[in-house]
Amino acid sequence: MNFELKTSGLADAVSEKCDALIVLLAESFKPGKDVLSGLVSQVLKAGDLETKAGKSLLLYRPSGLACSHLVLAGIGDGSLKELRQSVAAAVTAVKSNKVKKLVLCFAASPQADALRCAVMTVADASYVFTTTKSKPEPRTLRQIVVSLPAATALKPVFDQAVATVTGIEYAKEWANRPANHATPTMLASAARSLAKFPNIKCEVLGPKEVSKLAMGSFLAVARGSEEPLRFIVLRYAGTVKTEAPTVLVGKGITFDSGGISIKPAPEMDEMKFDMSGAASVLGVFRALAELKPAINVIGLIPACENLPDGRAVKPGDVVTSMSGQTIEILNTDAEGRLVLCDALTYAERFKPRAVVDIATLTGACMIALGGVRSGLFASHDELANALLLAGESSSDLCWRMPLDEDYAEGLKSNFADTANVAGRAGGAITAAKFLQRFAGKFPWAHLDIAGTAWKSGTSKGATGRPVALLLQYLLTATK
Repeated sequence: MNFELKTSGLADAVSEKCDALIVLLAESFKPGKDVLSGLVSQVLKAGDLETKAGKSLLLYRPSGLACSHLVLAGIGDGSLKELRQSVAAAVTAVKSNKVKKLVLCFAASPQADALRCAVMTVADASYVFTTTKSKPEPRTLRQIVVSLPAATALKPVFDQAVATVTGIEYAKEWANRPANHATPTMLASAARSLAKFPNIKCEVLGPKEVSKLAMGSFLAVARGSEEPLRFIVLRYAGTVKTEAPTVLVGKGITFDSGGISIKPAPEMDEMKFDMSGAASVLGVFRALAELKPAINVIGLIPACENLPDGRAVKPGDVVTSMSGQTIEILNTDAEGRLVLCDALTYAERFKPRAVVDIATLTGACMIALGGVRSGLFASHDELANALLLAGESSSDLCWRMPLDEDYAEGLKSNFADTANVAGRAGGAITAAKFLQRFAGKFPWAHLDIAGTAWKSGTSKGATGRPVALLLQYLLTATK
């Protein structure tokens, strides 16, 4: 999709030739003397429109305007919540009219976060997944012009928002794909395709290389599948080699049946989303390719399927991780932490400034935080605060959870250094405590996105989270 930022007011919007013109009107709107302001004044006086969030008026070929459809949309007090609601409703109102060019016009200059929110909301409201449809309905919206009275000062914010959208949609594409269209090998191909961009390199390791690295925990999870595992290493080099990188580790379970500890059948299809952490890493690198920031970033993706067969790992089996620590696998459905722990050990070789792992790890986190905030666990306050701030700035929210050592008591094992699960109580925390055992040599954070990575029901699909959070963190906290 092509985004364009333009300096123009309501007087200029009159002559915009487009399929749809959306004008955003706050409660503080004060009309000028131009044709469009006059029209807005008339409909407000007639009571046909209110400037409350969610209230809108759709007009077809309004007299004196060059647009085919005009949507006058109230945005209330202009808060991000109300702006998001209004923009989404306005785009939905015209989307069925096969709109190819849309102009989104702010009646008054927005704040930076409002501009960012509007761009991302337009993209989200117009997104469609078509890869596996025989007769896909194409995304007709091709061009989006965002116009505001003073655009120059907000150009960097706009560029970051557009790059974020590019990354989010790349993450959505791969997370939405069914497991047979997103195998570990296919995921590796997606990563390799990113290497065509400047500053990005990709290396893919197969079973033999992973075995030589002694990643016994990762290998154990992959044993039950005929699809070979892939360990993906992405490198973005935007500055000198001596600058320590930030490492992003994305859980890449391309389908999770639960293994021998098999999941119930209802909604098991949604376990194609269990590689959303990996998809978010791919999305971040796609956005970095657009922005080309002067930072260094490493992306690690341990990718495999978790399936049951005669070779699959069994409850009670003990495996040796790359770190040398032994793990008693009490539940094969707690496989995400088993692939992540070896990736965390691998991350040590980069001498990172920080490591952030991203995973659809626990149903317990979904119960605790729902679909609003991702769970955040961190070993260092500075890292935690930077991620929290990035979440607030990007509207991709997270919430810090505890890491008290007492929570690790349930992971004790009579047969190995640690068990892979504790009891049900505090399940998201005990999962994080397991990962923390393998992250002692660097500042580490863990984002549990089980509740935020996708939506169920009629709106089923990937959200692309937390690409926006991660990108905002990388661009601000790593400078």
